[in-house]
Amino acid sequence: MQVNLNLKAEDLKKKIDTFFSLSGDKIKSMSHLDSAAGSPVVTVKGVYEPRNWTDWTQGFQYGSELLQFDATNDEYFLELALDHIKTNMTPHVSHFGVHDHGFNNLSTYGNLLRLINEGRIPENEWTKEYCILALRLSASVQAQRWTTTPIGGYIYSFNGPHSLFVDTIRTIRILVAGHLLNHHSSGENDIKINLLKRAYQHAVATAKYCIYYGEGRDRYDLWGRTAHEAIFNVNDGNYRSASTQQGYSGFSTWTRGLSWAMLGFAEQLEFLQTIENVPELDELGGKDYMEATFLKAAKATCDFYIENTALDGIPYWDTGAPDLGHLKDWRTKNSDPFNDWEPIDSSAAAIGAQGLLRLANYLKQKNSAEADTYWSAGLTVVNTLFSKPYLSTNPSHQGLLLHTIYHQPNGWDHIPKGSKIPNGEACMWGDYHGRELALYLSRVIKGESYYTFFNNITP
Repeated sequence: MQVNLNLKAEDLKKKIDTFFSLSGDKIKSMSHLDSAAGSPVVTVKGVYEPRNWTDWTQGFQYGSELLQFDATNDEYFLELALDHIKTNMTPHVSHFGVHDHGFNNLSTYGNLLRLINEGRIPENEWTKEYCILALRLSASVQAQRWTTTPIGGYIYSFNGPHSLFVDTIRTIRILVAGHLLNHHSSGENDIKINLLKRAYQHAVATAKYCIYYGEGRDRYDLWGRTAHEAIFNVNDGNYRSASTQQGYSGFSTWTRGLSWAMLGFAEQLEFLQTIENVPELDELGGKDYMEATFLKAAKATCDFYIENTALDGIPYWDTGAPDLGHLKDWRTKNSDPFNDWEPIDSSAAAIGAQGLLRLANYLKQKNSAEADTYWSAGLTVVNTLFSKPYLSTNPSHQGLLLHTIYHQPNGWDHIPKGSKIPNGEACMWGDYHGRELALYLSRVIKGESYYTFFNNITP
């Protein structure tokens, strides 16, 4: 991508205002959706539909309502969120079958608790305790989804105990939130499981096995290449191979997986700045070791993103997609969601841009000269993403960010008439992370409190 070093956050204010204006209308158009039919996942011809795979997106729907309230102070969206969370979110707190607790439950109960503690919502003791209980239980449930390895372990994916997904680096936030709320998980014989330690054991495993650093692990080892999935032998816990669920290959980079790593590691770097050396970290090598591990992974993945997206900062769905070769010099041209060969994934851009900005914020605190490049790269992505053809301005389309991909190998995405590839549709995680990205920058521009997953997560 071509990083615009002259772009300032303030330059994007008008686009962010327009974004939230459109966002409110999109949320209202979805307020009648029947949750009994399933959580909305992707749009088909502009209308949100469920997909029967795993139930990981409902929290993004209701979390979007909270973010809209946060950004606009329109209490309609707050009341909508409160009703939806109370009515429909409880099953997600106790869901033992997914690795997505940090998505579903921090987007809802976490944002709600933050808003209460920020004084944005009149404090109600029972609502606050309700959120705290939900977050504690969610963290405990997620912590039990565990496979032990010789160097620690990992939270295993919905594929089973042999599978570590790179996505989960962003859902370990729920374990960190549980730790901040003075909770632990309990196992056999009443063993107490420290949630922060478990989160960071998982993070270390992700950095070691899913992220590549050009160190010769295989013939395709590049700085920042990211495998969607790492496969382990569950009999002895040893690593076996790279794999993928939604990407093209374990030896290529599925760009949404890349973006989860960019953001997940960057925000854990930010969190580390708020704590001192504690016994949990000492047992894992110490705070300095954890910080160095996360920084290496964050920089590698962010660098890979910058080097392997289109000129305007928007990625294709996989950097090894088989027909990308037909789009000659695609890295030196603006992204084209209407091409005949391979689809764009704008949801990866929405997630990855926040990763770039948060890494820049961390580096700025360290007085690193590299901060400006990552910050400008993040703004460059936002500048493209919050404009046509990616911003949905059609009032009859329920999606907010267009040209996303759910599962290209399985063919789950709508291909419009006259097109050879999926395009023109939105997804719930893309819209949520677009809103989160817009809120993040809006607070920066206004000089308001810095938005993180851990601020004001207190009892």
